[in-house]
Amino acid sequence: MSDARLSVFKTYKLYVGGKFPRSESGRVYEVTDREGTWLANAPLASRKDARDAVVAARKAFGPWSGATAYNRGQVLYRVAEMLEGRREQFVREVAEAEGLSAAEAAAQVDAAVDRWVWYAGWTDKIAQVVGGGNPVAGPYFNLSTPEPTGVVAVLAPQESSFLGLVSVIAPVIATGSTAVVVASERFPLPALSLGEVLATSDVPGGVVNVLSGRTAEMAPTLAAHQDVNAIDLAGADENLAKELEIAAADNLKRVLRPQPVDDDWFTTPGTERMTAFLETKTVWHPTGSLGASGSSY
Repeated sequence: MSDARLSVFKTYKLYVGGKFPRSESGRVYEVTDREGTWLANAPLASRKDARDAVVAARKAFGPWSGATAYNRGQVLYRVAEMLEGRREQFVREVAEAEGLSAAEAAAQVDAAVDRWVWYAGWTDKIAQVVGGGNPVAGPYFNLSTPEPTGVVAVLAPQESSFLGLVSVIAPVIATGSTAVVVASERFPLPALSLGEVLATSDVPGGVVNVLSGRTAEMAPTLAAHQDVNAIDLAGADENLAKELEIAAADNLKRVLRPQPVDDDWFTTPGTERMTAFLETKTVWHPTGSLGASGSSY
């Protein structure tokens, strides 16, 4: 009897609402490396999957946005811990997907882990940077504080399967919003594996939802969805981005257009991707009395 055994191929699934469903359509598509060699079958998410992800993200928004900034920072740091423990797996997946050497892939994975830590450190500091007391002419004080926008649709970068992916997810959830992420169409496997890490990293179900498939099929549904509050167009080409901006105007979504820094995800990020999905709440109160107070957005 031969000692040879068959390899156990990994079954990749979507990550929606803290669970791992197959596409509701049952469709899959072949994922290959840059040389055309088959790597795996990835779920081909449908528009229905995108709508289900929005429902999950909306349900998770209240508890996640209501958590303390310190607690969100702990959760993001836990993601970095779990990624560090699965470093070899992600190095292999990134190297296979993007045709990189082991050293190049390792540099991307290490930078992605560091990126989670970087944003974890910002969760309880961003309010001090973009909020504060406002000078006013009158017998009252006036304070501005940032609040999360809500549900954010994120089109992950097409060519940076992991570092770019992390760089667009982490700032959204660091500030209290929830995300529906459309993974790189060509290189989706690291994103689908990230869902497994998020599920075991104290990230509540629905805070991040990961879809794989045709970006041009799912993105218009997300851009036009009335319960999506913002969209990040990092992974959209020029023509698709224009189409999505028009669709997003129906309910005045915040739109983050591709940034010049998106060409080099190793660049240290600023605060722009966090502030892009924050609203400013201003509260005022009379001084010297216990009179009525008011607020304005």
